[in-house]
Amino acid sequence: MTVTGREELFREISFIGYYFHWAEEQILRMPGLSRKKYCREINRINRKISGEKNLFRI
Repeated sequence: MTVTGREELFREISFIGYYFHWAEEQILRMPGLSRKKYCREINRINRKISGEKNLFRI
């Protein structure tokens, strides 16, 4: 895993953990694709509610 990959993983864990209050271990057990889907969906919901731009770059 590259530094960029580690940074992205950390961002995904932080983003999902913040919104769903899930433990790091629980998020890490998810396949990477699932983590990315959750991040996109959280981002979509936030944009719809607040009208803001992307909170999480995907």
